[in-house]
Amino acid sequence: MNQLILSGIYIYPIKSLGGISLPAATVEEKGLQYDRRWMLIDEEGTFITQRKYAVLALLQVRIDNNRLIITHKHNAAQTVSFSTEEHTGKIVPVSIWDDQCQALEVSHEVSRWFSSFMEKQVRLVRMPDKEKRLVDPKYAHEQEIVSFADGYPFLIISEASLTGLNTRLQQPVPMDRFRPNFVFTGGEPHIEDQFHTFTIGGILFRAVKPCARCVLTTVDQKTGEKSAEPLKTLASYRTKNKKVMFGQNLLHTGSGTVQIGHVLEIREWQPSI
Repeated sequence: MNQLILSGIYIYPIKSLGGISLPAATVEEKGLQYDRRWMLIDEEGTFITQRKYAVLALLQVRIDNNRLIITHKHNAAQTVSFSTEEHTGKIVPVSIWDDQCQALEVSHEVSRWFSSFMEKQVRLVRMPDKEKRLVDPKYAHEQEIVSFADGYPFLIISEASLTGLNTRLQQPVPMDRFRPNFVFTGGEPHIEDQFHTFTIGGILFRAVKPCARCVLTTVDQKTGEKSAEPLKTLASYRTKNKKVMFGQNLLHTGSGTVQIGHVLEIREWQPSI
């Protein structure tokens, strides 16, 4: 088998907004540094995503000099920024899926900007450094914690898996439909399904659960428009237990730096069934 090489690293500082491609990233306890440390909530404190509000795809995030800068992809004048450390100091209870967490509102001004953009009352909150949101105990290894990501600190997908999908589509889709943290080259399509434990840059990762995909994959990240694909086609050959699987969720042990070009060193493969 040819080598498996890390070819892409991505973070999504604000949940469900545009991601950032990085040449290298720091692995922390909750995942990659800055990844999903902020999210939008409604008036009830419930998290907001592209699943319901596809317009969020039109907001791009970047980080510069410890500031988050959010800009409309088609209107550079529509922008707002704030310090990565900024918050009001007031604890806000939030809910994300079945989890209840504590968060901090970034600022009333920033929340007003997002409310104006969405034409809906929302707040932007950040996860306190000390907040411990536990990974689902059915899949956790050592009571791992996670940021505001859906459930796990990392998602990995091979370029071959995307190529295999695109050969079945009339209109190919880019990897940004699937919002991975790690992308790699080498191996056959969906080889990530066979991972059990492996290292990147000396950091140990554990594949714990294939990623069940949803309607977010049908949102064009450049236009914010929805269609039936690629979920319809994926469902035709990647359905298991009535869920459409694409990519692998990961847990990890340790911290450090990963960078593009690092080799995925497989330690254990999933046992054959």
